[in-house]
Amino acid sequence: MIKILDACCGGRAFWFDKEHPETLYIDYRRMDPEVVGKGKNARVRKCLPDRIEDFRNLRYIDNTFKLVVFDPPHLFVGEQSYMAKCYGCMDKKTWKEDIKRGFSECFRVLRKDGILIFKWNEYNIPVRDILALTEYKPLFGHRSGKAQKTHWLTFMKSDVNLKE
Repeated sequence: MIKILDACCGGRAFWFDKEHPETLYIDYRRMDPEVVGKGKNARVRKCLPDRIEDFRNLRYIDNTFKLVVFDPPHLFVGEQSYMAKCYGCMDKKTWKEDIKRGFSECFRVLRKDGILIFKWNEYNIPVRDILALTEYKPLFGHRSGKAQKTHWLTFMKSDVNLKE
């Protein structure tokens, strides 16, 4: 039974079990594994979702998943760049609406009292600007990375956690 949705799975980079049997991995793109670089700097980039799907328009009924992982693209880079191919990229004109719709869809398909794990890197946009795009407030979070720009935030779909 599918209980978890990864709404922007990319290469499943932070998953310990990249084939977790109760998880549906989706992404709006697919890219077969490709080795980039040589020697110790060689990297494999890939994006192998179970289904091609857009996080802004999920096809699941309301209250489907116990856990949703939402790690949307967070960079303004060229579509053919290494970073875009690995992680996707944002559109400078539509990013606010895209993220707002993404949050809305992720919370829609999340069960009541379900958990949403959200990852965001502040390279281009501060997390406070992103949090303004959702009606829920996070329960807790953690900064990580060398420059402390990556935020991991945990939300629970509950009336108590709605912003006033």
